[in-house]
Amino acid sequence: MATAPAVRRPPPDDGTPRLKRSAWSGVLIGIATAAFVDETVFHQLLHWHHFYDRSTPGVGLVSDGLFHAFGWFALVIGLVLVADLRRRDALCGRGLAGGILLGAGFFQLYDGTLQHKLLKLHQIRYHVDLVGYDWTWNVLAVLLLIAGALLMRSAARRLRTAGPLTEKAAETGTGTATGTGGESR
Repeated sequence: MATAPAVRRPPPDDGTPRLKRSAWSGVLIGIATAAFVDETVFHQLLHWHHFYDRSTPGVGLVSDGLFHAFGWFALVIGLVLVADLRRRDALCGRGLAGGILLGAGFFQLYDGTLQHKLLKLHQIRYHVDLVGYDWTWNVLAVLLLIAGALLMRSAARRLRTAGPLTEKAAETGTGTATGTGGESR
């Protein structure tokens, strides 16, 4: 009688928050969120531009579809990483939130500088003075990046000063890192 091979599972992280992995999952979610807002508001609702405007409207629609698919893939991968971190009891909430803001800010700045100005794939809007739109777009990006960086710094400082405490225990001021699994940390 043959037995099924044992399934190897990664070891649990014993509740130790993983700041970098939490942040990277947040970056993917932030990029996906900014892409979704851009696609929905500026491409579909306002009809201001397509992802690629230097060809026919049909090519513009196909480019929007590819852009939308990219955003969904980034979101799914980010959420899978969050689910894995939660399963391991290793999610750092501030790291995740900081990563989301960094990802959204990075997307906005990349879109506003590289895509709009350097590659000229599209503009925010056509047949209007772009200065106000460009400044608003890029200042918003910088504000998102600053807020994300401040949250990341706060998360790193909190984890450093908390020592073996988990983020949750550090926030509540209770618990020490004893045992594994669901015990008090």
